[in-house]
Amino acid sequence: MAGFLPRFGPFGPLTPPPPFDEFGIKETRPRLAGRRAGGYDLVERMEYLYVRVVKARDLKWSGTFDPLAEVKLGSHTCTTRHIEKSTSPEWNDVFAFSRERIQATFLDVVVRGKGFGKDEFVGRHRFDLGDAPLRVPPDSALAPQWYHVLDKAGARAGEVMLAVWFGTQADECFPLAVHGDASIAVDAKLAAHIRCKQYTVPRLWYVRVNVIEARDVAFVDKARVGEVFVRSRIGAQVHRTKTCVSRLPSYGWNEDHLFVAAEPFEDHLILSVEDRVKVDKEEVIGHVHIPFKEFERRWDTRPIRPRWFNLVRPEGAAKIEKFSTKICVRLCLEGGYRVLSEPVHYLSDVRPSARELWHSRPPIGLIELGIHSAFGLSSMRTRDGRGSCDAYCVAKYGVKWFRTQTVVDSLAPRFHQQCYWDVHDHCTVLTVAVFHNCQVGDKGGVVSGDPVKDVLLGKVRIRLSTLETGRIYTHSYPLVSLHGGGIKKMGELQLAVRFSSTSTLGLLQAYARPHLPPMHYHHPLPIVHQDALRREAVALIAHRLGRMDPPLRRECVDHLCEVHSHRWSMRRSKAHFFRIMAALAPLFATLRWFVDVCHWRNPPTTVAVHVIYAILVCCPNLILPTFFMYKFVLGLWSYRRRPRHPWHVDTKVSHAHAAHPDELDEEFDEFPTKRAPEVVRMRYDRIRSLGARIQEMVGDVASHAERARCAMTWRDPRATAMYLLACLFLAVTTFLAPFQAVALLTGFYVMRHPALRQRLPDVPTNFFRRLPCKVDCLL
Repeated sequence: MAGFLPRFGPFGPLTPPPPFDEFGIKETRPRLAGRRAGGYDLVERMEYLYVRVVKARDLKWSGTFDPLAEVKLGSHTCTTRHIEKSTSPEWNDVFAFSRERIQATFLDVVVRGKGFGKDEFVGRHRFDLGDAPLRVPPDSALAPQWYHVLDKAGARAGEVMLAVWFGTQADECFPLAVHGDASIAVDAKLAAHIRCKQYTVPRLWYVRVNVIEARDVAFVDKARVGEVFVRSRIGAQVHRTKTCVSRLPSYGWNEDHLFVAAEPFEDHLILSVEDRVKVDKEEVIGHVHIPFKEFERRWDTRPIRPRWFNLVRPEGAAKIEKFSTKICVRLCLEGGYRVLSEPVHYLSDVRPSARELWHSRPPIGLIELGIHSAFGLSSMRTRDGRGSCDAYCVAKYGVKWFRTQTVVDSLAPRFHQQCYWDVHDHCTVLTVAVFHNCQVGDKGGVVSGDPVKDVLLGKVRIRLSTLETGRIYTHSYPLVSLHGGGIKKMGELQLAVRFSSTSTLGLLQAYARPHLPPMHYHHPLPIVHQDALRREAVALIAHRLGRMDPPLRRECVDHLCEVHSHRWSMRRSKAHFFRIMAALAPLFATLRWFVDVCHWRNPPTTVAVHVIYAILVCCPNLILPTFFMYKFVLGLWSYRRRPRHPWHVDTKVSHAHAAHPDELDEEFDEFPTKRAPEVVRMRYDRIRSLGARIQEMVGDVASHAERARCAMTWRDPRATAMYLLACLFLAVTTFLAPFQAVALLTGFYVMRHPALRQRLPDVPTNFFRRLPCKVDCLL
């Protein structure tokens, strides 16, 4: 396993690999960073031979000619794209060869025609690799120069502009380079799917459309009483108001419609006033297109002035004389909210949409991620009779997403790439996912005419608040995949993470600030709208990132944004229940200990508790200091057992190791379901039985709450009279007797010896259970 850990860095050797810990994760003790944040020092330095083929000129060839350049290095060959009908083509393509795989001493650049025929050979230039310079950023870019190409007779057949140098993965040409030493042929189309890339997520806004009223609504049939509603649309997002019936030409709604829009704004708001003619027929009375430049921008709760817009009749509709229908709306872009494209507990950025508010959350640190390698990956396809995998990683934090290059045909890919982000709130989550690239192959990501989705191999989440500042964590995280067939370990991913704080005061002040922008608390969004808005936000992000080159596929965005986290899952429900039980385990343990004290299971402990209780009752000013001192000492005692590594995916916490196959099949079923009716009926009956148990628990809680209220309502006159007499007696007793005496007697009575107890319930319990409740009123 040591071969997959970093052996050396650009500034000296790194620490040797540590042994496995009890979780099966390789762990190193965090160490202080040796240089300033932002350096390329978290990963192993990998050297490449870069060949940049810029262009050619004065190529000697007669007739139709589609030139391309062919780069040969030993047994590895790669080609540029061909340029049609030109003797001075421009390619500007970059190729990279791993230095540790180079076995040749010369590099050949051959200019050919498109067909690779022998008669299409133009010329060749041989470059001695011993003359290639070494370039490491921030060195300036190497200037290309012209080289003569020679034909078979040794005569000059033109010139080609080249730049050849040795560099590292920190070179700015690395994201654009085609890896010529891949095990399969890489053409220009395939190279677009395997390059590394940095993506910028568009800035999202909430759009609020308040539909107030419409006036001068006219119909073709002047005697008609209209059933009018307003349909609003932005792109694929559609909302409609309730139907309003009126004999007057004015209709009112005063309803809010919420949309999600991304900068730069490309769509318009389309408002259409429609009439419900029949149950299944609707006619458009008029519509209007409103560009986003007409919207007001706000980041507080100030009122937005209403505006009137004249409607126009749709093309092909029956004409109406003196058509002057207009609609009154309030339009605004809500800049005070953070558009939630991911679950709140996985947020990676909490800044609002409006840049004017970003000054309230300045950067407080820097998070650096080094993606080293993956090993032990599961075979996802077969090549030449052996298992293979084409893996790449995507790291998501804030508005910047980073995708590594796809390492083709390797079950132990080495990435060794580093990226960093500014941190505005350290109570956020960095997500790294590993995918198998299904676009690489003979079928080009298409099977039977349908596109093939990239497969998720595993995911790692790192919460920044769990990291110590200025220290490097290097771990191998398990890649676990959950699907309908069960859980499977897909391999391990080694990462190096460092969180550097630029403002310790800002880091501490972050704990006192609200997690979300203030508008989420001043004017919270309705719960029923949040899920729909989050789905629309994810769809917009996927659409914009899918238009970039290379595109980030929709399934990658869905997995990283946890788009399916809101679906029903029996496994998740059990996991949440056991999480509650685990979180309350100390409380339950304390209650069990107190019961043992009350039953004198350990007499010395019980006597000690009596003494401590008497001291606290006699000196009540010691209660709070004792409690807080106990918490302080307990926290110091827990310091030696503090976590040494970030959290990772745990199959036991996820309750995936004990999940039934049918529960997993239900979890990954589409919505609406496509399963057989018998399966759906069985699952429905299971949900009914579970709901019945929850119903009984809720009913018991309601009964106890109603009994507590009925003690004062005279529903049971005798019980209420007894309760009031008991209250009067306790009021007089507690007034006359000292508080310490009452507290001591109460405590000693609760902790009395078992010889003074009886197995039957006590009097207050019997009285409470006999009080009436409204269960008698239920059908």
